[in-house]
Amino acid sequence: MVMNSSWLQPILLLLLLSGSLVRIEALSVGINYGQIANNLPSPTRVSFLLQSLNINRVKLYDADPNVLQAFSNSNVEFIVSAGDILNLSDPSKAQAWLKQHIQPFIPQTKISCIIVGNEILAPGADGQLMSSLLPAMQNMQSALVSLGLDKQINVSTSHSLTILSNSFPPSSGAFRPDLAEYIQPILNFHSQVNSPFLINAYPYFAYKGSPNDVSLEYVLLQPNQGSVDPNTNLNYDNMLFAQIDAVYSAMKALGHSDIEVKISETGWPSKGDTDEPGASPENAGIYNGNLLQRIEEKQGTPMKPSVPIDIFVFALFNENMKPGPTSERNYGLFYPDGKPVYNIGLMRAALPELRISASTINETKARLS
Repeated sequence: MVMNSSWLQPILLLLLLSGSLVRIEALSVGINYGQIANNLPSPTRVSFLLQSLNINRVKLYDADPNVLQAFSNSNVEFIVSAGDILNLSDPSKAQAWLKQHIQPFIPQTKISCIIVGNEILAPGADGQLMSSLLPAMQNMQSALVSLGLDKQINVSTSHSLTILSNSFPPSSGAFRPDLAEYIQPILNFHSQVNSPFLINAYPYFAYKGSPNDVSLEYVLLQPNQGSVDPNTNLNYDNMLFAQIDAVYSAMKALGHSDIEVKISETGWPSKGDTDEPGASPENAGIYNGNLLQRIEEKQGTPMKPSVPIDIFVFALFNENMKPGPTSERNYGLFYPDGKPVYNIGLMRAALPELRISASTINETKARLS
């Protein structure tokens, strides 16, 4: 395959940083690889980009065989998604899905988690889908066991924060009473199989909804005096950590302190409509840059200081075919041509002392041709 040099050039330029040695450990941040666009680079090119950035955790919104094949024999670990909840509520179909979408690609491609559905539980959502969610998760788990894959792949689902009836103070976090009949058995499932509780958390939405009442510094993880939880005296200097701890409190209220909360999506748009305040490259760079710094420092939340936050940033690319407001199409860290939308110091964090000679660049071009 011949790789277009115009797409390769920005990646090579990103690699031309001062220093002499490449730090070999990977960044602990994950990335969401959405594909609702008609101008994205091929999965092979994406594989090169991510490995050059030293990012080795990726979440897909499907189980795209082209992507899984492109990352074969790489060090990248995938979370994949299965969206047909009603179909997967049939045990035989859950096993058939695994045999078709997962088995052919492992162990050459690393797959660590299957997300069954995305934000299925919500106020006023389809009752049949909500009732089918747990059976689909259980069937997927049983199929993994029967195929001998349960030790390497776990099962979860991702939730919007609309499942909470209260999120502040964090110690008073609670799930919506009308969703408790679904959430309680799902928590029991997570506890039994030791899989994480995944949430999609966007402080940007809070700022967008009330820009005059929500501190921009607080949502952007910038220095500020924070807010004290009156029940615990814990100080929160950013909204994201408060949201995570609110979920921990909500789970505790239902009898579970044994499940880890992970962020399956968070991000900030670089562009928005006139009624979307705060959507700018500057703010997106600040949010994701500060987030990356806290991840690299292995920070935990005030309630769980010894548990480093585990986060998948949304998203890898701007996606030009996503519906909705302008912001929906502008969450990407990169344009489809591989150029960064803004600088968050990602390359400096991944490759702080890299020097690449002209001969190395030529060798790289030749290898990719």
